[in-house]
Amino acid sequence: MAIVVNMPRLSDTMEEGTVASWLKKVGDKVEEGDILAEIETDKATMEFESFNEGTLLHIGVQEGETTKVDELLAIIGDEGEDISALLSGGGTPAVEAKEEAAELPAAEAAPAVEEKQEEAPAQELPEGVVVVTMPRLSDTMEEGTVALWIKKVGDTVEEGDILAEIETDKATMEFESFQSGTLLHIGLQEGESAKVDELLAIIGPAGTDVAAVATNFKVVTTAEAPKAEAPKVEAPKVEAPKVEAKKEPAKPKKPVKTEGRVFVSPLAKKMAEERGINLSHVTGTGENGRIVKFDIENFVPGSGAGAVGKYVPTGQEDFEDVPNSQMRKAIARSLTKSKFSAPHYYLAVEFDMDNAIAFRQQFNSIPDTKISFNDMVVKACALALKEHPQVNSQWFDDKMRLNNHVHIGVAVAVPDGLVVPVVRFANEQSLPQIGAEVKELAGKARNKKLTPDEMSGSTFTVSNLGMFGIDYFTSIINQPNSAILSVGAIVQKPVVKEGQIVVGNTMKLTLACDHRTVDGATGAQFLQTLKGYIENPVTMLV
Repeated sequence: MAIVVNMPRLSDTMEEGTVASWLKKVGDKVEEGDILAEIETDKATMEFESFNEGTLLHIGVQEGETTKVDELLAIIGDEGEDISALLSGGGTPAVEAKEEAAELPAAEAAPAVEEKQEEAPAQELPEGVVVVTMPRLSDTMEEGTVALWIKKVGDTVEEGDILAEIETDKATMEFESFQSGTLLHIGLQEGESAKVDELLAIIGPAGTDVAAVATNFKVVTTAEAPKAEAPKVEAPKVEAPKVEAKKEPAKPKKPVKTEGRVFVSPLAKKMAEERGINLSHVTGTGENGRIVKFDIENFVPGSGAGAVGKYVPTGQEDFEDVPNSQMRKAIARSLTKSKFSAPHYYLAVEFDMDNAIAFRQQFNSIPDTKISFNDMVVKACALALKEHPQVNSQWFDDKMRLNNHVHIGVAVAVPDGLVVPVVRFANEQSLPQIGAEVKELAGKARNKKLTPDEMSGSTFTVSNLGMFGIDYFTSIINQPNSAILSVGAIVQKPVVKEGQIVVGNTMKLTLACDHRTVDGATGAQFLQTLKGYIENPVTMLV
C-alpha cells in the first residue's frame, strides 16, 4: 500500500525545508533506514532517512525546491502501484489532506496512517485541542527522554514557551511550544522515554476533557489495540508483573525505578556526578521518591542500608547495570557503521614541536590572548585541507563530494560519551578566534547545550588525547568524512639534530583515512603539508 512521505521537521524551529539532493530516484528500491534525500533546514543540511520499505513511486519536491513541513515530499509503495488517486488533487496532496482532516475521520486523511486507525477508530479532537508529539530534535534521533518539565498540567502556554527539556541521542535540548493554550495532559513523566512522534502532551482550552484523546492516541501509537484480539494470552503475562514492579518501591519512598531507571532531577544528577555519588545508594525525598538537590547535599557515604561505605566481604561479586543513554546508543550505531563500512587505514608521523612550543609561548605573551596546541593543530589542518581537497571529501553511495569549505569537527569527551562540535570555516579564522570558539563549544558540549547545527556539517575531524598523557592512538572516522586526525601528547626525549643527540620535544599524529576516497599517497602528502605548518607555525600567519 502506498505511503505518503511528508517534509520532516528536522530541527525544533524548522518550518520549511529545501531538497538539496535526492539520493534515490523514481523506481529505486528503498529499504528502511536508507537515506532518501538531503534536506536543507533553517540550521543545517541534514540526511533524511526512510522509515518505510518499497519502491520510490513519486517525487513531489525537486532538488532546489522548497516546501513547508508536513507537505508532500515523496510517495513509496509497491512497484507498479497506481497512485493516481493520491496525485489527482494536484501537486500538494499533503495540504489537501490537512484541509479534509477537519471534515473526515483521521483514517481517511492520510493513507500512511490507515493501517494504525483500523485497530482503533479515529476520534475527532475537541475544538482548539492540539496533540504534541515527541519531536525529532536531531537527524539521528529515534526516541527521546523527558529530562525536565518546565510547564505542569494547568499552566498557560504561549507559543514559543519552553515546554520541557528533552534528552536526545546527542544532547539535552529545550523544546518550545508551537501552540498557545493550557497544558491539559502530560503523556511522559520525567525520566520516561518514547519514540519520535509518540504522545508527549496535549494543549488546548482550559477545562477541556482530553482523557479520551490521550487514551485513543496511546492505543494507536503503542500498539495496545491488538491486545483485544488475544486477551487470554496477554492479560496474565503483561499486567500482573507491571503492577508489582511499580508499586513495591513506592512504599518506602526509595528512588523510583522504572526498567532500571532512577528518578532524579537534572540538577541532582549533575551534582551526584561531580561528587562521585552512586544514585542507587541515595534515598529520594522528592515527590514519589524522586532524588532532588537536598538529597545530594545531605548524602553521607556509609550511611543507610545500601550506602557506599557498607562493608563488603572479600570475594563478593558486585556490579551495577547502567541503562544506555540515547547518546551512547547513537555513538554505538554510528561508530559500528563507520568501522565496518569504511575501509580504514592509518598513517603515523612524529613532528618536532620545539618551534611550536616557542611560538605558542610568544603568542600567549600578548595581553588577553591564549591559544592551545590543539588550536594550532586545528588551524594547521584547515590550511592543509585547502591544499588537499581529496582529504576534505565525503563518501556517498553514488558520489564523492569534494568540499571547497573547511568545517573541522573537534571531538569532545562528555560523561555520556563523545560529541563532535564543528568549527566552521576554520581556515578563515585566526588562532585566537579558533581558540575562543573551541572553548565555547566544548563548554556547551559538557553542559549538553549544543544545538544540532553546532554538531553537523564537519568535513574533517580532530581528536586529541594528548592532555591525558596518551602519546599514540587511532580513531574511527566520523562519517561521512574521509579522514580523522588523532593527536598525542608532546613528549620530551633524546633526538638527533645536525648529527648531535639533544633533548627535543616531539608529538605523534595518526591519520585514519577512508580508502574509498583517500589513497595512501594522498594521505601522506597531506601530512607533509601539515608538518610544514606545525613545525614552522609562523607560516600559518602569512
